[in-house]
Amino acid sequence: MIDTLLDRSVVLGYSRAGYLLRRRTWPAADPAPDALRGRVALVTGASSGLGEAVAVGLAGLGAEVVLAVRDLGRGEAALARVRAAVPEAKVRTSRCDVADFASVREFAAREPRADILVHNAGVLPPERGESVDGHETTLATHVLGPLLLTELLRPALRASADARVVLMSSGGMYTQSLAVDDPEYRAGRYRGATAYARTKRMQVELTPLLAERWRADGIGVHSLHPGWADTPGLATSLPAFRRLVGPLLRTPGEGADTAVWLSATQPAPPAGRFWHDRRERPRHLLPHTRATTAEVATLLRYCLDAIVR
Repeated sequence: MIDTLLDRSVVLGYSRAGYLLRRRTWPAADPAPDALRGRVALVTGASSGLGEAVAVGLAGLGAEVVLAVRDLGRGEAALARVRAAVPEAKVRTSRCDVADFASVREFAAREPRADILVHNAGVLPPERGESVDGHETTLATHVLGPLLLTELLRPALRASADARVVLMSSGGMYTQSLAVDDPEYRAGRYRGATAYARTKRMQVELTPLLAERWRADGIGVHSLHPGWADTPGLATSLPAFRRLVGPLLRTPGEGADTAVWLSATQPAPPAGRFWHDRRERPRHLLPHTRATTAEVATLLRYCLDAIVR
């Protein structure tokens, strides 16, 4: 009951206070200290913020971590910080611009092993733009690129005894319905924050269908939102919001906690669900945001067609 009240209050549940209150109820050894020993984890958008914090968390549990980054210079700086945080870490960088299908294909071809794939790369553009493949930037980054990368890595994930795919969504998705009729955001006045939330809604709605699509391969698919975390991306994209709620913001490590937990806890969490602070959360809080099964299936067909063209 208290946890639900925290969640519905938003301010308390998404803030650092919510994390600190909930953490008191979590088992001390979950995940186990060496839970990921011998496993390979790929983390996109790992050059700072939540992605870097996820990498630190996974490396601390024994995983070999690949920082999939668009900018190798920033990636090497993040690599140094991960090694400083986890001196024994097995970690390296590899270039991957998830909004660029050619870059995604090149990255997947270089990575013969994958047990864990964390889709964290994110953008919040000030105006509408398109990827080199002709897709709206947030759609390419948050939905199409991750879908293509997972499809390409299916053989590697299939070979794992416990493959997990984790999508880093956002609580902002609660404000948006599924834009199945305009996934490329061509109609209406474009707002970056809306585009961001729309594509995060897509991630969450697609999670159950992707879990079913990849179930026969033994791949578990999970989505989550991290709460309000103080990251370089937040400072750049939403400076006014950061100034307003600054003292309430979580650290990147606190925001990354559930992604790390979903990647490592045993037994594996049920696939196809949406999580926050290690608890399953509803996909909808507002009635008008609900989508039908047919609408979600239509969106998935659009996305699958887009990545093979």
